[in-house]
Amino acid sequence: MAATDEARRLALVAASAADEKKAHDVIVLDVSDQLVITDCFVIASAPNERLVGAIVDNIEDKMREAGRKPVRREGAREGRWVLLDFVDVVVHVQHVEERSFYGLERLWKDCPQIEFEASADAPAEDETAEA
Repeated sequence: MAATDEARRLALVAASAADEKKAHDVIVLDVSDQLVITDCFVIASAPNERLVGAIVDNIEDKMREAGRKPVRREGAREGRWVLLDFVDVVVHVQHVEERSFYGLERLWKDCPQIEFEASADAPAEDETAEA
């Protein structure tokens, strides 16, 4: 069973919000066939803790405007891997080092990716200069 239209819409809101704040390598995965607790993962990264925080704040703002607020927020204090749980959508914003180490994309590689167009000026995945 594929992710609901509402989950897909919200996941794209979160992905766009991350992209607005220059998140690296934003992807959206439909995990609905593998997990019963959520439909979509949004995964994004940043080269430093400050930018991770800015991305998370923007995602929360845009999701609130879309009518959703997180039921759970974890990792914000450390700023290395923040998880925002919106029930239908779970957002992971990771420092590039954590993303490389934990490899969520590899763990969920069997899940279909939902198309998301990043802005033309978004940084490349391997661009790790301080923002």
